[in-house]
Amino acid sequence: MESFLWVLAIFSIIASFFIGNKYNQKKLEKKIKGASDKANKILEEAKEKQKKLLIEAQEKSLKIVDDSKKDIAEEKKELQSQRKRLEERETLFDKKLITLEEKRDKIISIKEEIEKQKDKIEKLKEDEIKKLEEIAKLTRSEAEERIIKEIENSISDDSVKKIKQIQEKTYEDMEEESKKILMLAIQRFSLPIVNDITTTNVQIPNEDMKGRIIGKEGRNIKTFEQLTGVEIVIDDTPDIIQISCFNPIRRHIAKKALDYLIADGRIQPARIEEFIERSRNELATDIKKAGENSLTEVGVVGIDPKLIQILGRLEYRTSYGQNVLQHSIEVGILSGLLANEIGVDPSVCKKAGLLHDIGKAVDFEVQGTHPEIGKNIAKKFNLSDTVVKAIGEHHDDMPSTIEGVIVQVADSISGARPGARKDTLENYIQRLQDLEDIAIRKDNINKAYAISAGKEIRVFVNPENINDLQALKIAKEIASDIEEELKYPGEIKVTMIREKKIIEYAK
Repeated sequence: MESFLWVLAIFSIIASFFIGNKYNQKKLEKKIKGASDKANKILEEAKEKQKKLLIEAQEKSLKIVDDSKKDIAEEKKELQSQRKRLEERETLFDKKLITLEEKRDKIISIKEEIEKQKDKIEKLKEDEIKKLEEIAKLTRSEAEERIIKEIENSISDDSVKKIKQIQEKTYEDMEEESKKILMLAIQRFSLPIVNDITTTNVQIPNEDMKGRIIGKEGRNIKTFEQLTGVEIVIDDTPDIIQISCFNPIRRHIAKKALDYLIADGRIQPARIEEFIERSRNELATDIKKAGENSLTEVGVVGIDPKLIQILGRLEYRTSYGQNVLQHSIEVGILSGLLANEIGVDPSVCKKAGLLHDIGKAVDFEVQGTHPEIGKNIAKKFNLSDTVVKAIGEHHDDMPSTIEGVIVQVADSISGARPGARKDTLENYIQRLQDLEDIAIRKDNINKAYAISAGKEIRVFVNPENINDLQALKIAKEIASDIEEELKYPGEIKVTMIREKKIIEYAK
């Protein structure tokens, strides 16, 4: 029974396998058939689409061909039109060329005729010129020279008048404006006038003091001169001893020491050395104090103490009898006032004005002009470029900065005011002579006279050889030579006189 069941079970399994396999096979066949039908359908659709695309492509290509044919036809038509226009232009150009050639031939013919007429005119002109020369008794070149000279004289007269009108107008405007500025500055400036003498004299109580100063066999005076570097001049002048030295500092030390010795009465080498050293120390203090006072008076700050010491030395330096430190203070104050009036930094102008003559403090020890020395000193103490330029250019014709111009103007005001400076008779006469010599060395100058204490020079020229324009030119040249060769305060007026006198007698 059990074996039958096992057989039946195995048979059932086999039967179910065959039945399942058959079912799966039919199902697979059904799927394959469905996929084949679908593929056939897709293929047919693709063929239809391809056929449709081919038809559209053919239609587009046909359209492109038709359009191309139309464009080609239009281009051919345009080319034919252009060719026709070119042919017409070529024909027109040929016609114009023929016309131009005819005109050229005509112009050549006219030109030849003109040349013939021109030759005839030149010949007639030469004949006329010869006749005119015979009548006027002048050659052609002489006549041309005379005409040119007359034209030049006429033009020069007009030029001189125009130049004078422009100068007068310019000078009037400049003078009016400058007077306003200077009046405002000078009205606000108040400083006492001080003139220092240029020689140093020492008053002694009696004539016996001269012998005591000289000493036994001259030992006292020799010691004094050796220690101070000055020369003591003892002459017949009563109760006066003169100290002579180029260096004003040494001269001042010697004067103070000599005053102490005369007051003390004990004049001998040891006391001489003691009082000279005492005078040096006192003078160093006085110099520093003078420099500091000048800074305070002008209102300048930020100056190196060593530079203040150099500035104070100007207290013992004079120029044309004017104290240089006092002059520097005046220039510093005036520079600040002028700067305020025209809108420039007054602090810079004050500093430049106060230090403009700083070179004079050491010009007897260092070679060079005082503007050059002052410029180098300013550079050494790191002053601004503007101040350095103003110091170095305060005697130049054309300062490069407006501050330099202001300092130059203030310097002229301080030096040129009445009573500010004085000169020796010998220097005064020499300056007048130099002034006249500069003028008289020019050609066609008859006479030259310096007048108004050397503030004006009048020059008389030969009127036969010099016209107004040339006289104006010579006056400018003389003024330029005076500026280059002479040193003088203020300005010098050059007056050119061209006068022709005609005298006749009635008998």
